[in-house]
Amino acid sequence: MPHEAYLMPDQLIRRLEHPGRKVRMILDTDTYNEIDDQFAVIYALQSEDHVQVEAMYAAPFFNSLSDGPKDGMEKSYRELHKIRSLMKREEVPLYRGAEAYLPGPEQPADSEAARDLVRRAMASDPEDPLYVVAIAAITNIASAILIEPRIVERIVVVWLGGHALHWPDTKEFNLAQDLYASRLVLDCGVPLILAPCMGVASHLKTTLSELGEHIREQGEAGAYLYKTFEACHDDHYGYSRVIWDIAVIAWLVEPDWCPSYLTASPRISDDYRWIPDPTRHPIRYMYHIQRDAVFRDLFRKIGFEARTV
Repeated sequence: MPHEAYLMPDQLIRRLEHPGRKVRMILDTDTYNEIDDQFAVIYALQSEDHVQVEAMYAAPFFNSLSDGPKDGMEKSYRELHKIRSLMKREEVPLYRGAEAYLPGPEQPADSEAARDLVRRAMASDPEDPLYVVAIAAITNIASAILIEPRIVERIVVVWLGGHALHWPDTKEFNLAQDLYASRLVLDCGVPLILAPCMGVASHLKTTLSELGEHIREQGEAGAYLYKTFEACHDDHYGYSRVIWDIAVIAWLVEPDWCPSYLTASPRISDDYRWIPDPTRHPIRYMYHIQRDAVFRDLFRKIGFEARTV
C-alpha cells in the first residue's frame, strides 16, 4: 500500500476539525490490559448525546497480564462482554481482533474486527465518516486500512498513542507494541486525532477516595469501577492513578477540554522517538487536557446511569 493521502488537502483539514455533532463510532480496546479501558468503555456508552457506539473491538496486548497478543485479545474480548452485560447494552456488537501484531509493514493481521471495520467504513457516507476510537495497539485499524485502503476516505481515527511531541521518547505501550501498525497509521494520510499519553493524558489522575465520594454508590457501573480501581493497588494511601483512555472520549464530547492544533504527522524512529517532518500531511495533536472538567463529566454520567436504572 502506498503511504499517501487519499483525501484532498482541504478535505483532510475539514476532517481534522471537531465534528460539532453526534457521531457514529467504534471503540477498539485492550480492555483487560489496564483499568482505564473499563472507564473509557462506560464513558463512551454513557455519552449518547455525543456518540453512538456501533461496535466494540478487542485489541491484542502482551504484558504480565497475558501470555501473548492472542491471549490478551481474548481476555479483552471477555472483559468487553462483562462490561456490556453490566451496562445492559447487549445490542452493541463485539468482535475479536487480531491474534498477533502486523507481521510486516504491508501485511495485515486479519481478524473479524478488521473486516467489520472495512464493512462499516465502506457503507458510510464520505460526508458522514465513521469515527474509529482506539485505546490500544492500533493493529486492528492498520489491518483494516491494508485490507481496504479506501476506508481512509470514510473514517476519522482518534487514538491514544505515543507520548507528547516534546517527550524524550515515544516508547509508549500502545504505540510500541506494534511499530508497523503505528507507522502505517501516521504515514497513510488517514485523518488522525492524536492524544499523547505522557505530558497530556497523564493529567487524568484520580484516587480511590475521590471515586468513593463520587461514584461508589452510583449504581452498578459506579460500584464496578470503584472496585476495579481499589483492586489495582495494594496501598491507596497517597496513591493516584492515571485513567488515560478517557481522553479520546472527552475530545469527542467537548474539544475545549482537550485543546489541540494541527501539525505535520511525525515519523517514528527505530528507537521510538518522534522525528519531525514539516513536509508531511497534517494531523490534529492534543497538547493539554482539562482534568477536572473531564472527570466531572464522567462522574455525572455514571450518576445519571444510576438514576435511570
